[in-house]
Amino acid sequence: MKTLGKTILAGIIGGAMVVFTMAIYNAFETNKSNTSSERKNIIDQNRSDVEPIKTVNIQTGFNPELAMDFTFAAEITLNTVVHVTNEFTQEFRRDPFYEFFYGPGEGNRKQQATGSGVIISEDGYIVTNNHVIDDADNIQITLDNDKSYKAKLVGADPSTDIALLKIEETGLPFISFGNSDNVRIGEWVLAVGNPFNLNSTVTAGIVSAKARDIDLLKYDESKEIFPLESFIQTDAAVNPGNSGGALVNVRGELIGINTAIASRTGSYSGYSFAVPADIVKKVTDDLLKFGLVQRAFIGVALADISQEIANEKDLNNTDGVLVTGLITEGAAADAGVQEGDVITKIGSLTINSVPALQEQVGKFRPGDKISLTIKRGSSEKLIQLTLRNKEGKTKMMDKVEINKLTALGATFKKITSEDMRILKIKNGVKIATIGPGKLRSAGIKEGIIIIKVDQNPVSTPEDLVNLLNSKKGGILIEGITANGGKAYFGFGL
Repeated sequence: MKTLGKTILAGIIGGAMVVFTMAIYNAFETNKSNTSSERKNIIDQNRSDVEPIKTVNIQTGFNPELAMDFTFAAEITLNTVVHVTNEFTQEFRRDPFYEFFYGPGEGNRKQQATGSGVIISEDGYIVTNNHVIDDADNIQITLDNDKSYKAKLVGADPSTDIALLKIEETGLPFISFGNSDNVRIGEWVLAVGNPFNLNSTVTAGIVSAKARDIDLLKYDESKEIFPLESFIQTDAAVNPGNSGGALVNVRGELIGINTAIASRTGSYSGYSFAVPADIVKKVTDDLLKFGLVQRAFIGVALADISQEIANEKDLNNTDGVLVTGLITEGAAADAGVQEGDVITKIGSLTINSVPALQEQVGKFRPGDKISLTIKRGSSEKLIQLTLRNKEGKTKMMDKVEINKLTALGATFKKITSEDMRILKIKNGVKIATIGPGKLRSAGIKEGIIIIKVDQNPVSTPEDLVNLLNSKKGGILIEGITANGGKAYFGFGL
C-alpha cells in the first residue's frame, strides 16, 4: 500500500514538472518570436530607404551621433582659416672671424615666421595672435584657395596676445562667434590651422579645463602690458603654426583663438590653450573702433581661496576669490567693497578663480556698470560699481587722441606717487613706449617724464594730449630723466 502511494505521488510530481517545463518552453518560444520580430523591424529600419533610429536622451536632448560628427564643423571652418606669413628684420652680431675669410656681413637679416588667422568678416578683417605678427615689416595672408594678399595691421593687444589684420577683399567666407562662457569641460572641439606649414589641418579633442592661467604673458607696466590669461585648455593637437587659428565647437562656432601649447620640446605633448572667444570679440571690437583696447579695472588685489586660506580667514568653503587689497579711490573701494570680502559672482556668473574674474571684467570698458555678489562673514551683499581705466577714470580715449598719439609714436602713463617722491616733482607724464615719430626724433626716450609743454604743467596723459592737440608750430618740452636730471626737447608740429 505504501509502495502504491509512493508511486502515485511520484507520478503527480513528475506530471507537474512536465507541465511546468512546457510552460517555460512556450514562454521562451513566444519571447524568441517577439525578439526576432523586433530585430527584423530594426533591420528593416536600417535599410537605405528607411531613416535610421536616432538615440536621443529625452531629458537633455543630447544626441551622441551629432556630438561625434565633426564633418559639419570642419567643412564650414576650413575656408575661414588663413595662413599668416610675417616678414621681419632680425639684427645679429657681426663675426670678425667669419668676415676675415668671407668678407663683411650685413648687420641684419630678413626672417620669416608663420602662423594662422581667422576671417571674422566678409570684408577682410582677420584675427590672429599678436606674437604671430610681432615686429612685422610685411604681413602676407594666404587663403585656403591659395590666393594671397598683403595685410595691414589694424591694431594689436599684447595683454591678450590678440591682433587684428585687414586685407582688401569682399565676399569672403567668415566664422561666427560662439559664446565661450557656455563652453563646458568635456565638450568636443576642433583646432583648425596650419601646423608646420601644412595648410588646412583639423584636429579634435575635448575641453579639459577653463580659466587656465599659465603665466605666458609677462606683466610690463612700462609697455602697457597687463596680462589677461583665462585660457580654454584642450587636448586637441596644436603645433607651431597653429597659433592664431580657430578653436571651434561641433556647430562650427568660434570659441577661442589657439595661442599656446604645454611642451618641453616645442611640439605638441598633450595640452593646448586658446584665448576665449568672448575676450577675442571684445578686443577686436575695441581695436577696430578705437585703435587700442579700452581696458577696465575693478581696483582690487585678489587671491584664489585655498583650504589653508579658508581656514585662516574662517571661511565656510573655498568658493569665490578673496579681496586682499583695494586701490584708494578705485571703483571697488568707492562702491563699498572691503578687504577680506569674497567675490562669488559677477552678474549671474559664478566666480571661483582670479583668472575667471579677470576674464569677465575683461569683457567690459571703462564706464560700464557691473554687479558683484560679495560674501562678507555670514552675509551676502550685491554691490553695483562703475569700472574705470588704469588712471581711475571712466572716460575712454577718442580717435582724435589716439591718432595724435600714433603720430607722435609713443604711449604715455601717469606717474606714481613713488616717482614723485623719488624725483621730488609734483606732476608729470611718463613715456611708456616710444617708436618712430617726432618724439623719438627729438631725442626723447622711454622712461623720461614730461612735466611741462611750453611752460604748461602736465599731470595726466589727457593733459599732454590736449596740449599737443591745441599746438601748432614749434613745441618745447621740459622733462626729467631717470636719474633726476632735467632735459629739454624741441620739435615742430
